[in-house]
Amino acid sequence: MVLYQNNDALMCKIFATILQDEEQDWFHTLPPLSIHSFDDLSLVFSKEYSSYRSIKKKSNHLFNVKKNPKGSLCDYVKRFKVENVMIVECDNLIPSAAFQKGLPANLLLFRELIMKDDLTLANSFALAEKHLLWDEARRVDKVLE
Repeated sequence: MVLYQNNDALMCKIFATILQDEEQDWFHTLPPLSIHSFDDLSLVFSKEYSSYRSIKKKSNHLFNVKKNPKGSLCDYVKRFKVENVMIVECDNLIPSAAFQKGLPANLLLFRELIMKDDLTLANSFALAEKHLLWDEARRVDKVLE
């Protein structure tokens, strides 16, 4: 686009071609003749999408994710995974500790996790999946009885 920086109309057209999905839909909702220069387009676009920037979360945020007493283990694991993805530059020890801390102490999974040394988050999730399978098998057995 640097080659065409003196041609506002061409810059606007090129800009429109690089937009995708929601941004492309947004561009087509602009009223006709509402943009007079590339600077106008840049300003309107920045105002529209600057509020959609994702906020970088620090690893200590994971300690706020707790298992809902009435919620399932599966829901907790899913929520924790979603929150963990939003953390930037985090070593493995903090998410693993936060995952364990978010579980109620009376849960069998919690007791198993505290007995393990140097447990990675992946291993914690694998153990949780095993518990989910056990719970599902127990439910199926009860239904069959």
